[in-house]
Amino acid sequence: MCRGLESLPTTCLERAKELKALFGSLLQKSNHSITGQAKKNDKLRLNVDEPLKWKESFDSLLSSQNGLCLFREFLHSEFSEENITFYLACENYRKTKHSKLAAKAQNIYDEFIDSDAPREVNLDHVTKAITKENMEHPNLSCFNLAQDKIYTLMEKDCYPRFLKSSTYLEISRNAKTG
Repeated sequence: MCRGLESLPTTCLERAKELKALFGSLLQKSNHSITGQAKKNDKLRLNVDEPLKWKESFDSLLSSQNGLCLFREFLHSEFSEENITFYLACENYRKTKHSKLAAKAQNIYDEFIDSDAPREVNLDHVTKAITKENMEHPNLSCFNLAQDKIYTLMEKDCYPRFLKSSTYLEISRNAKTG
């Protein structure tokens, strides 16, 4: 699956390539959907209208497993996959049991926010300072401000570029003619 930190980027990239191939063959199917085989026998269910819904809003794209995989591949191609990975890590963090909050918060901070983070996201100084302060007493909302900033960055910058990308344009063209 593409969601969360558990998946390796190559897994998502492989799935995205598979999705592009499956969406490309939608025109050959009379029922406007196709089921493909993914890793671990996980079924992909594709609907011909799905790519068109991704253009309605950034939330529509993120709420679609297929759209998320393709968007993640797009960010990977632009060397900014850390944004979606951080966003998803924060979503996953909100489901964390209280006893594991501190350790998980520290892992997210060390990986994405610290100035020496291997996958540092682009946050302003004030947001970083507030998030660092929140780390003193981690709770389920300690990354909210940082996550909101990255969401806005992706929505205003990456998402419009994704909608203009050759991958999305090809898939949406096939959906329109299908």
